[in-house]
Amino acid sequence: MLGNFFEYFLSTGSNGGRLAVLGATSGDTGSAAIYGLRGKKGIDCVILYPTGRVSEIQERQMTTVPDANIHCVSIDGTFDDCQDLVKASFRDEKFRDEVKLGAVNSINWCRVLAQTTYYFWTYLRATDDKKKEDNDDVTKISCSVPTGNFGDVLAGYYSKKMGLPLDKLVVATNENDILHRFFSEGEYHMYDINKTISPSMDICKSSNFERYLYHLGGDDPVTLANWMSAFESTGKLTLTGSMLKKAKQDFMSARADTSMTLSIIKDYYEKYGYMLCPHSAVGVSAIHQLDLVSSTTVCLATAHDAKFPDACKRAVDPLPKPPPQLASLWSMKTRSSNCPNDLKVVQSFVKKRVAERIAGEQKKDATREDTMKKAAAFMIGASVIACAAIVTRSLLMRKR
Repeated sequence: MLGNFFEYFLSTGSNGGRLAVLGATSGDTGSAAIYGLRGKKGIDCVILYPTGRVSEIQERQMTTVPDANIHCVSIDGTFDDCQDLVKASFRDEKFRDEVKLGAVNSINWCRVLAQTTYYFWTYLRATDDKKKEDNDDVTKISCSVPTGNFGDVLAGYYSKKMGLPLDKLVVATNENDILHRFFSEGEYHMYDINKTISPSMDICKSSNFERYLYHLGGDDPVTLANWMSAFESTGKLTLTGSMLKKAKQDFMSARADTSMTLSIIKDYYEKYGYMLCPHSAVGVSAIHQLDLVSSTTVCLATAHDAKFPDACKRAVDPLPKPPPQLASLWSMKTRSSNCPNDLKVVQSFVKKRVAERIAGEQKKDATREDTMKKAAAFMIGASVIACAAIVTRSLLMRKR
């Protein structure tokens, strides 16, 4: 959706007709962005991902896309490092304007807005069989959301604000539990990132969490700026009293470590024949811990289990057969670059790739124009010859 929007508005001359999308991914957002932007005219898509911290299948979903406008870059660091590089690039006004910088992941508000549809669709499906009687309250549902960057569950928060009958919103985390610690104790304190079996949630600085804090602080930008300034300088933000009470009213939370996650995967496969991915299993574990298992509680699944065979095999062996779309990735050629965790190096990479694409498009346009000129000259020449032939034939007919 977003890729088509971008291409359409660029075709009208907006933004100078070009856009350089710079995104960071912990696994799944990157491939979604890449497939949405591949081959789009006027667009370069540069996706940063942490070296060795996404699954092999997730990496291949990105690096097997051959389109010239797609650039996959592994960064020597964590997802938080990748995300910091993106944010710093947007704060660099000169660089931002030079390359016509844009965003496609949850830094872009459209991403969160699109995710609200998950909750409306889920509510309608979950209540299909609930017959509303006169004077009865509309049935509410609760949602458990595996969470790292806080985008998906924030979309649920906004859906509830828009009037969707949602009861509980559960923030489910793995060992990187900064969000769980906040909603249970009021402590948004940074620790080192643990490498887990649910890599897309290995995040300690949740960019969308700032959006929620803005509302928690009474929609006051000054309060938010003070909170985030303190967090950036100390790595800690602590809320107590009425603020913490309000946060607990908005969200419940739970934490599932590796052993709990593997136990849920095994249990659900043996009991129900359903194979959970390690991220989805965190969300399911959360509702068991919080005693929310019911017909009106929905766990949002995040990815196909076949993306994480090494992790899933620790719980279920042998694994179910992967879908052909994922299995075929192993035989496809890959293409990627590597950069250190250095802002200037990454920005230079982006500028170089943008310049190469513009030069390539100009060459194509020049070739196309030359071809059209040759075709026009040929048509004119053919028309002249045809006219001459007609005139000659006419003269010969008169002589007869």
